[in-house]
Amino acid sequence: MSIQTKVDRLQNGSAKIGCLLNPLSGQVRKRKKQIRQVFINQPELTLHEASDTDSFKAAVDHLLQADVDLLVLVAGDGTTLAVLGHLFAKSPPSEWPLLMLIPGGTTNMTSLDLGVNGKPDQVLQRIRDYIQSPSTPKLVQRPAICIEQAGTENIYGMFFAVGLIARGVKFSRSSVKQLGITGGIFTFLIMLRSLFGMLFGRSQSDQSEWAPVKMAITDQNGKACQGTYLFALISALDCLLLNIRPYWGTQQAPLHVTLVDQQRKRLWRSLWPLLSGRGHTLKEIDGYYSHNTASLSLKLDDEYIVDGELFRSISEKEPLRISATAPITFLVL
Repeated sequence: MSIQTKVDRLQNGSAKIGCLLNPLSGQVRKRKKQIRQVFINQPELTLHEASDTDSFKAAVDHLLQADVDLLVLVAGDGTTLAVLGHLFAKSPPSEWPLLMLIPGGTTNMTSLDLGVNGKPDQVLQRIRDYIQSPSTPKLVQRPAICIEQAGTENIYGMFFAVGLIARGVKFSRSSVKQLGITGGIFTFLIMLRSLFGMLFGRSQSDQSEWAPVKMAITDQNGKACQGTYLFALISALDCLLLNIRPYWGTQQAPLHVTLVDQQRKRLWRSLWPLLSGRGHTLKEIDGYYSHNTASLSLKLDDEYIVDGELFRSISEKEPLRISATAPITFLVL
């Protein structure tokens, strides 16, 4: 069944809608009563609850077998990462249901970038209202990032980072998250710690929580460079948490790539342009690089994050091959 057929069913009110809810996600935990009340009042929404990778897969399989036209995820970036990986393992995006991401997690970078705002129960109410009065749906297309490395399963997500960003997220998962902090405050603390590391982190030890990342990069045209970087990020999103836009490449390509060299200059003066999307004023000669690409490869022996989940390169000799997937079609209400 084509994407257009699913869109037509949504528009004429005949679409099958399935929802996957992670009850352990940060925002969902706080509003379980309100969320479940929406489903009681809207029996047309088929609900499955799941809280780990195996149950995510089982729930998605059940909804796919039910031939749903719209798959709604009420969860955060980590659950979305797991679901995308399972969907890509089964079929290309052109054969999927339409997806809608509702910000229900501790971090919800992808759903917010797509333009879905509000508490989970409030967004579910919008779906309920839409079902009762369907109209032409607003759709957004984004590719995902595919990370491949020999000896491991492919990883699919929307945001990849190494260096101080990855170390900040690792810290947040081990310390800040245990305090039960979610949403904007949680995001602010991660960013604050990463910025502190950029400005004041001095340790050169590979084991330091402030350590930069050593890596070799080869772009899609075969151009190679290597060095030590404060951080590197690759994103399929237009903006990141707190509306940060740390890239300024002009190439017509789906993935944004930004690197900041360990030996960067004028960091204090460069922070605002770096974070606000005005990085075109920054210079490569000073250690600031940004471009758009469809693919590249990285050689590193270090940890990295994808959508807030921590991974590790299995070998410096085997590159991470990172590329853009075919576009995914998302519904935005």
